[in-house]
This record gives sequence, structure tokens and C-alpha cells, in this order.
Amino acid sequence: MKSLITLAVLVAFAGPALADSCVANADAKKLAGAARTSFLGKCERDAQAACDTQATTKKLAGAAKTSFTTKCVKDSVGAAP
Repeated sequence: MKSLITLAVLVAFAGPALADSCVANADAKKLAGAARTSFLGKCERDAQAACDTQATTKKLAGAAKTSFTTKCVKDSVGAAP
């Protein structure tokens, strides 16, 4: 029960921070070239770690975990314009 409450609190506070995609943040910061590539790489790694944690919390395994994390990372990173 404590873990569900903790997860709810984390999602409540992390939601607005994760609402923008990595690409949108890079565009807002007007990054280009190597700086943009580096920023997007780090952002994607951070998103992967966060999505893996969410999948573990939801006790997903196998294809369900793969599908969830793939969609989660894709949503977090966003699409390049």
C-alpha cells in the first residue's frame, strides 16, 4: 500500500515535468548540432530509466513490459520535427 501511495505522489509531481517531450525541450532551448544530439541522448536515457521503473512498479514482464516501455519512451522523447 505504501508503494502505491509513493508512486501516486511521484507521478503527481513528475507528471508536469515530463509533460514536455525531449524534442520540445531541445527546441525551446534552441539547441543545435552536437549540443542537441547530446541533450536528446541524455533525455532518452533518462526516459528509459524512468519507464523501466514504472514497468517494474506495475509488475509488468515479457512482451507487456517491452510494449509499455517502448511506448513510454517514445511518448517522452517525442518526434523530431
